[in-house]
Order: sequence, then structure tokens, then C-alpha cells
Amino acid sequence: MKITVFNGSPQAERGNTHVMVEAFLEGARRAGAETENIFLAHKKIHFCMGCFSCWLKTPGKCAIRDDMDELLPKMQGSDLTIFATPLYVDNVTGLMKNFMDRLVPTVDPYFEKDAGGECRHLIDKTKVPKLAVISNCGFPEQSHFQVLKLLFRRIARNMSSELVAEIYRGGGTILTDKSFWSWFPVRRYKNLLRKAGEEVVKLGKITGELQKELEKPLISEEQYIKGAENYFKKALQKIENKK
Repeated sequence: MKITVFNGSPQAERGNTHVMVEAFLEGARRAGAETENIFLAHKKIHFCMGCFSCWLKTPGKCAIRDDMDELLPKMQGSDLTIFATPLYVDNVTGLMKNFMDRLVPTVDPYFEKDAGGECRHLIDKTKVPKLAVISNCGFPEQSHFQVLKLLFRRIARNMSSELVAEIYRGGGTILTDKSFWSWFPVRRYKNLLRKAGEEVVKLGKITGELQKELEKPLISEEQYIKGAENYFKKALQKIENKK
């Protein structure tokens, strides 16, 4: 299995999202998968101009020449594509949205109806990978991912694909925290992510039991909120002291 991750975090290698992705991919490689982790922050991706050139003038090819020329074939040549993004204002980052908008050349302008009778664009199903999503946010509750859950299920539906894994992590700030008290819960969570990577390769999905474990809080909500508030209080005080 070939797995390609498109990481839309502006923090790239320094982000909490990367911590999740690396642990997942480690498990996937352990199960025999070939993996590639691409940071969109290091790529030049112009926003879609809605010009329809990829449908009318040069079918299947965008009029814009940038790094999407390299990225589209990587996605179409994968067995599993993972969209990795931190949660920004209840949604994906701007980097990720630009990338997703530029996937338009992969579909045909003509319509078809899905099993539920809803229109979508035609697509060459031989070039469609299965999909997964990995995300985290700074709020402790898992409820903040409602928009992403609907979004990526719609994307899978629009692409005539299958969403085989959804990994959402509330309280994601703890993943790059260097405090001694955070070491054990983060280590345990990484082990769960490695197991998730293995299961997706071996079983084609994450089992229900593991999904429940992945959804559990890393620390108590009270402890997390207190830690976050103390961090910003110290950071703001440090800035104030420099004035």
C-alpha cells in the first residue's frame, strides 16, 4: 500500500499535526506500507481562479503552473491519501483549502447521480485513492470537529471514494508540550496512532475499539484549560516585560 499525506499545517514539521502524522505513518510502515509526508507549507500552491480551463481548454490540466503539477500525480498514484490539518475557525487551514480547490482538474465537468440521487461530477475511478483525515485543535472537546467530519465525508462522496479513517484530537496543544506531566499521556496516544496506522494497512480501517480509545481525552479538561491559560498568561507577561 502506498500512503501519501498532505499536511496543511503552517507549522509544518513543528506542528502538533505532524506529531500525529508521524506516529500514524510509523505504524503504517511497520505493517508494510510505503509512505510519503508532504508539507504544503513548503510548496507553492496558487488559489483556484475558477477559470474552467482544466475542463474546457486543457482537460485534466490546470492553467496555473506551480507545485500542483507535482502533487496531483502523487495523489492519484496513491492507494490512500491522508488530509492532515489543524482546525482553524472550525475548518481546514487556508493551505489545505487551496490544495483541495486545486483538485478540480481530477474531475469531469459532466454530472452523474450518486446512489442517493444527488449530482456530482464524473471522475476516473481508477485514479481515486481511498481517503483519511488527521486533525487536532486547541480546544479540549471532541465536538469541535463537527464541520470537518461532514466536510471530509462529503469530499469522499464527491470523489467517489471511501473515507477509511478519521482521527480527530481535541486538546492537541499537549502533543508538543515539553512538560514532564504531559509525557505519559502523549506517549500512550502515539502508541494508539501507531496501532491505527497498522490497522488501516492490514484491515483497511480502524476498528471500533481503537476508535473509542483514540477519542478519549489525553488529560482532564480542567487540567488542560488551566495549563493553556497559564501558558498564555506567561507569554503575554513576557511580552509586557519587554516593553
